[in-house]
Amino acid sequence: MDARTINSGLSVSPQITAEDVKTAKDHGFRAIICNRPDGEGMDQPNFEEIETAAKALGLEARYLPIVAGKVQDEDAEAFGKLLEELPGPVLAYCRTGTRSATLWSLAVAKTRPVADILAATQAAGYDMGGVVRRIANGGKTPTDRADAQFDVVIVGGGAAGIAVAASLKARKPNLEMAIIDPADIHYYQPGWTMVGSGIFEAPKTAKTMGSLIPAGVHWIKSAVAAFEPKDNAVILDGCRVVKYRRLIVAPGLKLDWNRVEGLVDTLGQNGVTSNYRYDLAPYTWELVKGMKSGRAVFTQPPMPIKCAGAPQKALYLSGDHWHREGVLDRIDIQFMNAGGVLFGVKDYVPALQSYMNRYKADLNFFHNLKAVDGPAKKAWFEVKEPETEARTVEVDFDMLHVVPPQVAPDFIRVSPLADAAGWVDVDQATLRHKTHENIWSLGDVMNAPNAKTAAAARMQAPIVAENVADDIEGRSPTAIYNGYGSCPLTVEKGKIVLAEFGYGGTLLPSFPRWLIDGTKPTRAAWFLKETVLPPFYWKAMLRGKEWMVKPEKVTAR
Repeated sequence: MDARTINSGLSVSPQITAEDVKTAKDHGFRAIICNRPDGEGMDQPNFEEIETAAKALGLEARYLPIVAGKVQDEDAEAFGKLLEELPGPVLAYCRTGTRSATLWSLAVAKTRPVADILAATQAAGYDMGGVVRRIANGGKTPTDRADAQFDVVIVGGGAAGIAVAASLKARKPNLEMAIIDPADIHYYQPGWTMVGSGIFEAPKTAKTMGSLIPAGVHWIKSAVAAFEPKDNAVILDGCRVVKYRRLIVAPGLKLDWNRVEGLVDTLGQNGVTSNYRYDLAPYTWELVKGMKSGRAVFTQPPMPIKCAGAPQKALYLSGDHWHREGVLDRIDIQFMNAGGVLFGVKDYVPALQSYMNRYKADLNFFHNLKAVDGPAKKAWFEVKEPETEARTVEVDFDMLHVVPPQVAPDFIRVSPLADAAGWVDVDQATLRHKTHENIWSLGDVMNAPNAKTAAAARMQAPIVAENVADDIEGRSPTAIYNGYGSCPLTVEKGKIVLAEFGYGGTLLPSFPRWLIDGTKPTRAAWFLKETVLPPFYWKAMLRGKEWMVKPEKVTAR
């Protein structure tokens, strides 16, 4: 018997035999549902045999036969009622288990998110892509008519999505384009580090989404439920269908706060904060200003994360404030890094290490935050050092700055666009999907091995726009992405180590060394971060002005 768990109340299985019923009983199942019609296969035991064996063992058994490929809406309703009536856990079976998994998916569609349903069935080994539109429609069969159709659809209205829309519109003004995003507000997230150190005011990092959508681009204010790339369709919540000729996927990533036990309950209080949230960054500054002694703990989760330097930036600017206030000697700074190095590009490590020394910060590598008790001011870290057994350490804190684990959004991870790790699977040079030739991706959600920063999206946007325009003209891609990313590491108020690098850690400086030597802290880089980049973001990047990021053209292949 090959029982595959869907949830605690249901498992599904390929065809079972009367002998398997005893195994089912031993595994704790209390009821069996047969979804395979009698006589479908020559060697198939009929339901009466299964029912007799079940009754002899005190198990309930029900017969809900479904013809392969013909799961009707009423069948799903009947399956749902059986799950309510029968004692659990229940084992449902058909020839392969697919019909049973499909019935469950449709039966719970009204009460569970599409992504959760797809994740549960995918984990059990069943692909529900063929019925995703019905799942999104509450388990009912929708019409196949598209509610809207565009030349180009862009999923995501963050930095990457709006920038690529503006760049593509500049190249192809007559394209019918749409951006899909449910958010009302667009945030300048690189500014939150400065909010957390009292340099920027939080409201200056936010603008309404409607004010930023490029002129002539439609805004569909909705969440995406699923993708149907074979039909060139995006399924929205509520089962509205948007069709496209070309698709650009740029929804960013998901901050998985719930992966750290107890964290959500204590964020914004008990000394627990994070610059990774608009509403919490001001609390970081409140804590830093108020701290005169005690222990300050700063965490960094496993990669990938957006802006790999941000966990350190919070530490440096906090340490600098305490240094200027004359209280640094009374504050114990601990940096808990799930990785094994201070920064992934070695050329920048000496300068960064000198500031860790300046602020007397203890570096604790291979420490991954697992749980927090805010009222008790305690945190627990799993320590996985090479060639040693994992252990858990308890750390007291007075201030805890947390960077949450980060993953691709649920609707991406369970989609046909994702790789095994859940990220959109692209060619790292052209940013075109490896399987679906009319799909591109950029920003934090795709799997090219570059740093996930706004500067990377700024470089990627014109490259994707150029390559989509090439495709429209019937040409092969002519713009190549070199992996560029930038991380302005705010090591003290007034100085920044401007890390700029590409694939493989290759240094890719934008300025001559006499102006800004990126491997050393400079005031010029601080001026860039504080004064130049915010208006540059709002008025250039999001408006398709490609200053310093014109795509590098190559001969068509």
